[in-house]
Amino acid sequence: GGPVGLETLAAAIGEEAVTIEDVYEPYLMQIGFLSRTPRGRCATPAAYRHLGLKPPEPPGSGQQSLF
Repeated sequence: GGPVGLETLAAAIGEEAVTIEDVYEPYLMQIGFLSRTPRGRCATPAAYRHLGLKPPEPPGSGQQSLF
C-alpha cells in the first residue's frame, strides 16, 4: 500500500502512537526500512526485500507514454 498516517498505523497494530513515534520509528528509519513523507509513513524497498516480498512499482512507472 501507500503512505499511512501515524494514528492509522497505531490502530492497525494495537500500539500507542507515541510508542511508535518514539521507539519503533527511529529504529526502522535508521536501518532504512521506513520513510516519512508528507502523506504518511511508507515501507522502503529494503523493508519489502527483508520480508521476502516484491516492492511495489513506483507511481507512474507502469504508464506508457502518450506519444
